Amino acid sequence: MADPRTTLYKEVINLISRLKAIAPHKLSGPKGLWENGLDIVDVVDIILAVEKRYNVVIPDEIPVYSIDDLVNYLQLSTVR
Repeated sequence: MADPRTTLYKEVINLISRLKAIAPHKLSGPKGLWENGLDIVDVVDIILAVEKRYNVVIPDEIPVYSIDDLVNYLQLSTVR
């Protein structure tokens, strides 16, 4: 059975890949979103898509610089 974090990480990568037309393998790794050629508008689009997909609200004060940041927040927000 797959690790829930790994599954969530792959889902977020696939969401970003489809949204921004970037190959999933280019998004993996420790790079930040800006290092993948994304700008602030792209990051806002990604945050909005993640919020819609996972039915969460990511507050403005939560730093989102990487896919890990998104996954970490999603994990914390879905833990009951």
